[in-house]
Amino acid sequence: MGVLKYVIVGVVVVVVVIAAALVLLPTLHRASVQYVGSSSGYEAFVPSGQTINYNGHTDPTGTLILSNGNTIQNVVWDGQYANTIIQNHNQIVQLNNQFVGQIDPVNNQPYVPLQDLYVIKGQIPIQQVTINGQTYYVIEASSINPGDLAGFYTYDKLVPNFMAAINTQGTYAAGLPGNSPVFQWTNTTGTLPQEIILYHQHSLNFAGGGLLVLPNETIIPYGITSSPSGSAFSSFIAPSQVYNISS
Repeated sequence: MGVLKYVIVGVVVVVVVIAAALVLLPTLHRASVQYVGSSSGYEAFVPSGQTINYNGHTDPTGTLILSNGNTIQNVVWDGQYANTIIQNHNQIVQLNNQFVGQIDPVNNQPYVPLQDLYVIKGQIPIQQVTINGQTYYVIEASSINPGDLAGFYTYDKLVPNFMAAINTQGTYAAGLPGNSPVFQWTNTTGTLPQEIILYHQHSLNFAGGGLLVLPNETIIPYGITSSPSGSAFSSFIAPSQVYNISS
């Protein structure tokens, strides 16, 4: 009888421990995958610097900017390039901490904070999930064609403008000659090209960039990440046109 008592007590203890463990584990509820954005437009994932443990690995979180300008918060990037995005963003933060506030020697204006963003051509597969009562929108990144994805960086306050510009008919990418008067403009537009070059010089994660030129001749300087760098963005990665300020 004593042995039976110990067995029963042991079983009860095991059940209690398992139940407690289940309570402590994150609760995960998934909905079906949906596609957001435009099949002919550009959408962007903008990392926030925060990460989440999802499906047993670390993923970056941030905001999704759709081609129509609408945004989705609490977005998780899961799948290919997740680690690359985390590394790129951490590098941007480190360089911001090092250089923001210092003076551009060409136009004598202070450097500004830059932000990385990851642009996808076409619609994006996302899945709504609930983890411990919090709703997230998970980008199923492994379902995205790598050729339709590229990383960029620009002034953080210009990210919405960048996305509006890249989705505006008639906008084109152009290279900026090293002797361009733009470098001497005493505003943020003049500061950015030199700062983008500076970040490239201090990190292999970033390469040179160019300008988005809108139909009204507004320009938005940008840099590109070394990875991802999809072929659908070749005209932005290596612009065939050169920006002429007199045009």
